[in-house]
Amino acid sequence: MACSDSDYAYLRGLVLEQSANRIDPSRNALFDTRLAPIARLSGAANLPDFVSMLKAGRPAHLHRAVAEAMTVNETSFFRDITTFDMLREVILPELIERGMARRQLRIWSAASSTGQEAYSLAMLITEHFPELAQWDVKIIGTDISRHVVDYAQRGRYRRLEVNRGLPARMLLKYMVREGEEWEVVPRIRSMCEFRYANLCTPMPQLPTFDLVMLRNVLLYFSQHDRRTLFSEIYRKMVPGGYLVLGNAEQAEDSTNLFEVEFAANCYFYRPVNGS
Repeated sequence: MACSDSDYAYLRGLVLEQSANRIDPSRNALFDTRLAPIARLSGAANLPDFVSMLKAGRPAHLHRAVAEAMTVNETSFFRDITTFDMLREVILPELIERGMARRQLRIWSAASSTGQEAYSLAMLITEHFPELAQWDVKIIGTDISRHVVDYAQRGRYRRLEVNRGLPARMLLKYMVREGEEWEVVPRIRSMCEFRYANLCTPMPQLPTFDLVMLRNVLLYFSQHDRRTLFSEIYRKMVPGGYLVLGNAEQAEDSTNLFEVEFAANCYFYRPVNGS
């Protein structure tokens, strides 16, 4: 049984409230497929019955489950290779030169989904910057979905996932086959950790970062929530750090906080007064 327009409107509002993720009405059909398993587990007879349970406020944890189910988790290894080329050729060498005294590097993979971006960064560093083996390097991935955080922590991927963006040479070097899956090797996993976090709320548990990867996320946030997010990221960055956005994203409403450093095929920003 399909939902009514008012039910879909309620679900869109619930997702917006819980995660700041705006779902366009044209994508209402996603609710049918993504919420069906949750509805079954909750004991609801169908999706409209499930919506009635949500409106009644019971149980409260289902509200969060709906938001997590509707979070876009599309990702791949070395997604948008031009970004990783710029990191290898320009950004990381500069951050290494700046950090010689403290010999520490902190990277935040915001909205890290199932972890491919964080592990790709660890592979890039290990492959091209062997001197960092003597540094304190930590890549922290965060996501609003506890399910994908758990998935990333496992560090195990199906063949279809490793075939997307991961060169065969790096697959054999940095992953080990375990049955039908491939597992990230311990030295790469040790560089990464994954945590649950909502980007639209304060995150005092996070350290300050030299590099923040915030790619392909802003599309789903309102202008107000983007400003809130940029302010939080600004507070979490060291002077002279870098913020990396997706190819089609800009920090146009936060020019008081960030200024463009590179803008060829991808956007790299620096905190204002952070040179």
